[in-house]
Amino acid sequence: YIALRLSGRLCSEHLAELKSLIADSSPAVVLDLDEITQVDVDAINFLRKCQAEGIELRHCSPYICEWMDREQDREG
Repeated sequence: YIALRLSGRLCSEHLAELKSLIADSSPAVVLDLDEITQVDVDAINFLRKCQAEGIELRHCSPYICEWMDREQDREG
């Protein structure tokens, strides 16, 4: 597998590049979120989609996990 270590802010303006990196790194990708300090709702939905597609989210902070759960609950 390929581990992509992310740090700092993850927001909508970064998602296109991250999608490209993931596509280039297939089939097995892990996103290491240990150093992510800030996200926006687009990033949360992107991470939810990644997880649904089988991408492992490693070292995901509790606030990101909780936000992902809340978004899941909102969608029903």
